[in-house]
Amino acid sequence: MSTPLRCLIVDDVQLARDRLRRLLGMIEDIEIVGEAANVTDALERVHEHAPELIFLDIEMPERDGFALIADLPESLRPAVVFVTAYDQHAVRAFAADAIDYLLKPVEPERLKQAVERVRARRAQWSPQLVAQLQQLGGETHYPDRLSLPVDHGIRLLALDDIDWIESAGNYLCIRTGNETLILRETLTKMETRLDPKRFARIHRSRIVNLSRVAKLLPLYNGDHTVVLKDNTELGLSRTYRDALYRALAIEH
Repeated sequence: MSTPLRCLIVDDVQLARDRLRRLLGMIEDIEIVGEAANVTDALERVHEHAPELIFLDIEMPERDGFALIADLPESLRPAVVFVTAYDQHAVRAFAADAIDYLLKPVEPERLKQAVERVRARRAQWSPQLVAQLQQLGGETHYPDRLSLPVDHGIRLLALDDIDWIESAGNYLCIRTGNETLILRETLTKMETRLDPKRFARIHRSRIVNLSRVAKLLPLYNGDHTVVLKDNTELGLSRTYRDALYRALAIEH
């Protein structure tokens, strides 16, 4: 028996997710670690469960499947098999390095073939990872400042000056003291640019500078409030609670 392949199902239609789950249940060594109905929730599941494979619908409300691929951090790049009712996206899908492209209704045998393709690719992941680590020869180096476009040029912002960052659609609000800077970028992309020893996500829409955290206040439902040194209060969701505790070296 091989190691189970950890999978995430992303589709805005519940019936489609249920059917795919049933079909995957007929294939050996498959572990479904979660489901999501939209890109935002899918990103949370990726951070929470680190799946090796995403079965991804393309046309979904608000943001499509390609937006999810664009937002995935480099450190969490699962294989992708598109599952869609439309064939016109195939060229773009394979350009995005998809392993396979399945049309709905999915045939069990085609699904099995797609899984086998992913397993064949997975057999190459470990030696590739070792080679990459040897080539890097050390830890990832993160910048100490950000370059932000402004009206008449570029502003260089030291990361130490950032208190916290909040997403607003495809824009970011970067809070620095009494100033708020606006940047057109997703929060997930920004997260890949920040040193995880200095910054941590506390909510699907917020990242905080760890040096600004003064205390954590538990709430009744398992969520917390993060209180910064300037008394700003930010919500901490359960999804990111344990990771924040580890980043702050707090035992709980």
